[in-house]
Amino acid sequence: MGIAQDTGTGSSLLLAGGVLIGALCLVLLGGLLMLRQRRAELDRREERLTAELQRLHQHEDELAARAAESERVREELAARSTESRLLLERTAGLTSAQAREEVVRAAESEARRDAALTVREIERQAVTEGEGRAREIIASAIQRLAAEHTAETVVTTLRLPSEDMKGRVIGREGRNIRAFEAVTGVNLIVDDTPGLVQLSCFDPVRRESARLTLESLLADGRIHPARIEEAHERSRSEVERLCVRAGEDALLTVGIGAAGEMAPELVRTLGTLRYRTSYGQNVLGHLVESAHLAGMMAAELGVDPEPVRRAALLHDIGKALSHEVAGSHALIGAEFARRHGESAEVVHAIAAHHGEVEAKTVEAVLTQAADACSAGRPGARKESVEAYVRRLERLEEIALAHDGVTKVYAMQAGREVRVMVQPEAVDDLRAQEIAREVARQVREELTYPGQIRITVVRESRATEVAR
Repeated sequence: MGIAQDTGTGSSLLLAGGVLIGALCLVLLGGLLMLRQRRAELDRREERLTAELQRLHQHEDELAARAAESERVREELAARSTESRLLLERTAGLTSAQAREEVVRAAESEARRDAALTVREIERQAVTEGEGRAREIIASAIQRLAAEHTAETVVTTLRLPSEDMKGRVIGREGRNIRAFEAVTGVNLIVDDTPGLVQLSCFDPVRRESARLTLESLLADGRIHPARIEEAHERSRSEVERLCVRAGEDALLTVGIGAAGEMAPELVRTLGTLRYRTSYGQNVLGHLVESAHLAGMMAAELGVDPEPVRRAALLHDIGKALSHEVAGSHALIGAEFARRHGESAEVVHAIAAHHGEVEAKTVEAVLTQAADACSAGRPGARKESVEAYVRRLERLEEIALAHDGVTKVYAMQAGREVRVMVQPEAVDDLRAQEIAREVARQVREELTYPGQIRITVVRESRATEVAR
């Protein structure tokens, strides 16, 4: 039995070993099949890569051929360009440098024309948008200000209590009138006009002192040289006091008080302008009016009105000194204000209010605008017929001096100038340039209230006759 059991066990082991060997053979067979498949797949990939490499080589050969062709074409084009340039130079008689200059000049001319068109369009838009706003601000300021019309003269007339006072004014052998004129520096005119005498002097402050002196003498009745000197001294002191009072009243009227103290000499000099006129307009009244206008316009624009009012109030202070110091009243006044402690903004606005210095601040521009509004409003100023005629003649002369201008007409009392030009000699752009140049010359050479409009008329006509 033991032998039989050993035999059975050996058979089982052999059977298990056979099964295991069979399984191993199957695994090896499957691995071999997979290796063959991978090898076949790798062979196919190698064939594809080889074919792709061949195509890349062919593409490189084609590119090299095209590059060579391009280089050949480029060389051919360069040669033809050189031949063409030489042919053009021979045909036109120009070198390449000359031709280049000609092309640059043509481009520059075209660029200038385009720039002129652009400038004109920008100016048109600026005028359209800015003119309405400016008119609104200025009109609002003018409507809010009530001012007097001009009624000032350069001669003061006094009425005598009686006709026999003329003899007492003249004195024995004219000694009283000679003493009066020597002391006051004013001409005393005694003519045949019943009950009246006249005082004439270029300096209105001296004329006012003389008026008070003569009124005092007439009221007292005692007229002789010593009495004239005494009365004149009192009158000068009175005028000095009135000037200071007028300057202080102007500051209070404008609203420049404790918040903006002013040097006493400035206040006194400002007050003397109470007795001065410009084209018949009282200068101190003009300054107060300008200060109100400038302050209102500054408030509309959101600018601090205090320095603007101050600059506008002082902008003509140089007129009180212009008979003593040579030069423009704008520059004289600016220097005077600077010496007495005014700020740089105020000094610049005074110097620039007539355009002699370029306006670079808002205060300066508003001072210019307020000055023009006050001087140009209806009833503000008057001028002599001779000055008016000279201004019209000069307006026409300035416009006629430009090439292509045929006729010039000063219209609307010199507020507009119509300029007729030859259409074949002046194009539209040149017409615009003529208008701008004439306006610039008028601003630089002439003094005038308000503004002057320059209109250039270019008209083309075609005429035929039917027979």
